[in-house]
Amino acid sequence: MKRRIAAALAAMALCLGPALLQTASAKDAFPSKPVTIIVGVAPGGSLDALARLVATELGKVTGGTFVVENVTGAGGLLGFQRMARSAPDGYTLMFSNQSMVLIPILYPKADLDIVRDTTAVGTVANVPMVLSVSNQSGIKDLPSMLAGMRAGEHKLNFGSGGPGTTAHLAEALFLQMAGVKAELIQYRGSGPAISDLIGGQIQAVLDQTVTMLPLHNGKQIKAIAVASKTRLPQMPDVPTFAEGGVPQFDLQIWNGLVGPKGMPKDVVDKLSEAITKAVQTPEFRERIDTLASRIPSAEERSPATFTKALQRDQQQFSDLAKKIGLEAR
Repeated sequence: MKRRIAAALAAMALCLGPALLQTASAKDAFPSKPVTIIVGVAPGGSLDALARLVATELGKVTGGTFVVENVTGAGGLLGFQRMARSAPDGYTLMFSNQSMVLIPILYPKADLDIVRDTTAVGTVANVPMVLSVSNQSGIKDLPSMLAGMRAGEHKLNFGSGGPGTTAHLAEALFLQMAGVKAELIQYRGSGPAISDLIGGQIQAVLDQTVTMLPLHNGKQIKAIAVASKTRLPQMPDVPTFAEGGVPQFDLQIWNGLVGPKGMPKDVVDKLSEAITKAVQTPEFRERIDTLASRIPSAEERSPATFTKALQRDQQQFSDLAKKIGLEAR
């Protein structure tokens, strides 16, 4: 009897052995097939361009294929849903920025949660926010602007690309931290807001360096504060918010990769290692430099730290949305 059992177990091992080896080999070979990186915006913008650069560099360092797919609609909601409902095997990811945290807030009926429904893979770039004023406003710097607002001398209009955008919440957060009030004007996109800033119809805009740097350098507007620990080499004449008297405002927009909840740790680790190599390539570093952005440190871009950032942002933006009366869609 014992001999029969032993023989049966040996036969089973022979049958299962190749399958087990094949499964282990597939994990070791990740990625063994194309990886789809979903982007929730249309092609051509800065987020899409950065996603395509990340895909290219990840392909180089892994020897695999990373393909960007633009899934647009409902402010990134459709892309989020597509990613969250995919198999958690590492072959469907989403590249986004802080705006992704706002999707569950704006679309509560979709029943999505940035922490519950995603696996943080890692960040690749932090883009500082820049406060800029119109040349017609007469505002010279942040301290004098705040002094005038507190004294009632400045009744300013801040413009952004629409309710629930990162610029909208960034402006509300800044006003809250600075202890001042202003009118928040919502446009249909950042383009019209920037046009009115240049034309002097509004006095201030708080947006990313990638948008404001060329306008400041071209003297079309005046940047007066940047959310960075030190001044940016691309904008050495622009003080930090800390220098201007609002050190607590340090909002930098993260750009990173997430996947569906439940991704295997070994796959997340391999992707994280690949990101570390990708962000060190000359092509990537040069691109980040032109955007006046910063590559996060190894600790900052790790999955664990990124997870904590998602938790922090979810709480902060949820509280802020309630305070400013942001309406769900």
